[in-house]
Amino acid sequence: MRTTLTILLTIPLFAVSASAQQTGGAASDSARAARQAAANKPRTIDGINSVWIEELTQPELRDMIRDGYTTVLILTGGVEDNSANLAMGKHNINNKLHGEMIARKMGKTLVAPLVTLEPGNAGTEIRPGRAGPMISQATYRALLFDMGNYLRSMGFTEIYYLGDSGGNRSGMQFAADSLTKVYAGTAPAVSFKHIAEYYNHTSHVQPYIQNELKIPEQIRIGASQGSSGLHEELAIDATMSLVDPQSIRFQQRVKAGQAEINGVKFESLAWLQDIGRKVADLRVKTTIDAINAYRATLPNPL
Repeated sequence: MRTTLTILLTIPLFAVSASAQQTGGAASDSARAARQAAANKPRTIDGINSVWIEELTQPELRDMIRDGYTTVLILTGGVEDNSANLAMGKHNINNKLHGEMIARKMGKTLVAPLVTLEPGNAGTEIRPGRAGPMISQATYRALLFDMGNYLRSMGFTEIYYLGDSGGNRSGMQFAADSLTKVYAGTAPAVSFKHIAEYYNHTSHVQPYIQNELKIPEQIRIGASQGSSGLHEELAIDATMSLVDPQSIRFQQRVKAGQAEINGVKFESLAWLQDIGRKVADLRVKTTIDAINAYRATLPNPL
C-alpha cells in the first residue's frame, strides 16, 4: 500500500517536470528564433572602419563576411621576461601594430582577439616577480584549435596563425595541421595555415637593420641578445615605440641616460619611430608574401 501511494504521489511530479521541460524548451526555441531574427535584420546605423572582430557589432561583422571578409588572422603573443626596459607584453604590443597593418594591406581580412598568453610551465617553485602568467602546452594547443574551429563556424574560409614568439610555433602548427585534417574534403573548403614567416626577427629584421639601414647594432644576427646583455634589440624597441613609447620606458631611459641598446644611442623618439615604421613595413611585407605564396599552392584558390 505504501509503495502504491508513493508511486501515485510521484507521478504528478514527473508530469509537472516534463511539462516544465516542454515549456522551457518552447520558450528557449522562441528566444533563439527571436535572436536569430534580430541578427538578420538590416543595420539602421553606419558601421565603423575596423579590422578587429571584437570592435565590431554582430550585424557589422555579419555584413562584412557577406561582403567577402572571409580571411582572419589569429595572432599569438605572450607575457614574458624581456629586459629591464620593456613591458612584459612586448609581443602583444607588436601584434596589435602588425595585425592591423597586415589585415588592411591584404584587404577583406579581419583580426581575431589576440592570444595574449604563451605556453610555459609553472612548476612548484615560487619566484616572486617572475614573468607571466603562462599556460600549459596542452591548454595552449586546445585554445588555438578551438579558436580556429570557432572562426570556421562564423563563416571564415581562410584562417592564418601568426606568432611573435618562438615558443608559440609548435602550438600554432599543431592547431593548423589538426584542423586541416578534420575538415579535409568538406564543403565549403576552409584553409588553416601557420605562417611561420611572420616570426622573422632573425631571418629578415636583424639583417635589414645592419645591412640595409647600416646601423651597427652590436648583436650577432640570429642571437636574442647583444652587447647590452638584455633580451632586447633595436627593432623591437622601434616598433613598440610606434604603439606606445612608454612601453619601452623611453622618457625614463632618457632621464637616466640609458636611451640606447646594444651600442646604439636613440637620437630621438622620432628617429626611433621612423626605424619602427620601416621594420613594421618589412615584417608585414614578408608575411603577406608568404600568405600569397601559400594561396598559390591551393588546388582551388579560395
